[in-house]
Amino acid sequence: MNSPRPGTMASERPALAFVIGYDISEPRRLLRVHREMCKHAAPLEYSIFLLVGSDAAKDHCLEEIAELIKPLEDDVRCYPLPARGFQGRIGVASLPAGIVWTGLPAAIA
Repeated sequence: MNSPRPGTMASERPALAFVIGYDISEPRRLLRVHREMCKHAAPLEYSIFLLVGSDAAKDHCLEEIAELIKPLEDDVRCYPLPARGFQGRIGVASLPAGIVWTGLPAAIA
């Protein structure tokens, strides 16, 4: 794990963002994985999640999921998002204008 810069606390580090997606072959396992993912990250789609936190939080989430899946049958992927990358949305808004879903984390700094 990276150590903080001199003069900063670990809690002052900017949050990281990860997109985690999965393809689970068995319906009961799929439901268990979905429930576990909801404890760690915000769902964007049924099997695509946004996790905002530290590398340790990401690792903990993936360790929990690893206990639920069958690696030869299921697929779990995690992609880091760039800290200063473009943040936007393409397509039709999922909520009416003026409605904000507070379940999603704030934009990454």
